[in-house]
Amino acid sequence: ISCAGVPTKSIVVGLTITGLFLLTAGFVAACYAKKRKLHYDAKIEKFLEDYRALKPSRYSYADIKKITNDFEDKVGQGSYGTVYKGTLSKSNDVHVAVKMLNSCVGNSNEGLDFVNEMGIMGKIHHVNIVRLVGYCADGFRRALIYEFLPNDSLEKYILFDTEKLSIGWKKLESIALGIAKGIEYLHQGCEQCILHFDIKPQNVLLDCNLVPKISDFGMAKLCSKEQSVVSMTTARGTLGYIAPEVFTRNFGSVSYKSDIYSFGMLLLGIVGGKENHDHDDSSNQMYYPEWIYNQLEGGKELRIQVIEDGDNVIVRKLAIVGLWCIQWYPTDRPASMKVVIQMLEGDGSSLVVPPNPFAHNL
Repeated sequence: ISCAGVPTKSIVVGLTITGLFLLTAGFVAACYAKKRKLHYDAKIEKFLEDYRALKPSRYSYADIKKITNDFEDKVGQGSYGTVYKGTLSKSNDVHVAVKMLNSCVGNSNEGLDFVNEMGIMGKIHHVNIVRLVGYCADGFRRALIYEFLPNDSLEKYILFDTEKLSIGWKKLESIALGIAKGIEYLHQGCEQCILHFDIKPQNVLLDCNLVPKISDFGMAKLCSKEQSVVSMTTARGTLGYIAPEVFTRNFGSVSYKSDIYSFGMLLLGIVGGKENHDHDDSSNQMYYPEWIYNQLEGGKELRIQVIEDGDNVIVRKLAIVGLWCIQWYPTDRPASMKVVIQMLEGDGSSLVVPPNPFAHNL
């Protein structure tokens, strides 16, 4: 029997093959769709994971005690409070630094610092800014939880020549550039300009690869990018790193250039270290930068220990950039941190010694 001249057997075989083809195609399409869905779901989960990682979590005081194992490992102490090392997971592979602030009662400075730092740090995400992981606001107890950075602060590596030589001047140059990029991000990369007001070696932490991360935003202040100056009722910062205009408006208005001044003092601290000036004595801090200026102006060596070829060039560049940044009047300093970065990224050959920033003492 046939239909339109085609044997029934052939029709059955054709339909079977077509059915198998359609079945196979449908199976492949279903697998592909499932694979796409799994991939999409994985991307969503990754996004949520990243979002949760970026968004600070709130912890109770009981959580803080567990994280720090009842405050077992103290790693730092300051006027603000105490820092403890802790872990966020049972496997002990997520280390954090828990900054327990002094008791915050009423309108105390500690309470204001907590609100200030918490509000600012929750908005910042940059490779050269320490990351806020979580916080605690449990009654009068306040804590900020940061990523743990194993190599302590920059201060540890610049106090003596032996420490500086152990990591090398190229790495110190890279650290200085990273700090500058972090400050530039605070000034221009955020929705609002963030003035740190306490840039110093102790507030620059180093990760396992010695990448610098700016920390401690308790004294920071927000302002719009269009706002050229900020109002301040009291001076804030650390002696030896505070710009002159923060003390008295006779030298100019307080602005982002106050951070540039502090960064300049940090650069000169990298060059000089504790062997040349005492961090606890502001008069001595001013003396060593002036000595650097006199040496450079007179074409003399800075008498800094170096090992590799080119180290002297790096030292001289850091010193000159630092001197430009600490010009007594804000208008005489570099126009922005972007300009400072350009100076640091150059080979230093075009840099000239600035006018004497200490002429007011003469």
